[in-house]
Amino acid sequence: MNTTFTSNSIIRLKTLVQLTGLSRSTIYDKLNPKSPRFDPLFPRKVCLGARAVGWYMQEVEQWLQGRRF
Repeated sequence: MNTTFTSNSIIRLKTLVQLTGLSRSTIYDKLNPKSPRFDPLFPRKVCLGARAVGWYMQEVEQWLQGRRF
């Protein structure tokens, strides 16, 4: 990926999948409180329009930093 993002950038699902290595369904499971995969620390999605969502790059970076062992 050759695109540079700033901390306040909003990224779309395709980029989130590439950055986290998680599948689309796993990402949505992490957002769903009824799912056994629910992660309350996972970044919240941001509504961009009627059918568009994104995630703040800064929140994704923070979540990824917290996942390092």
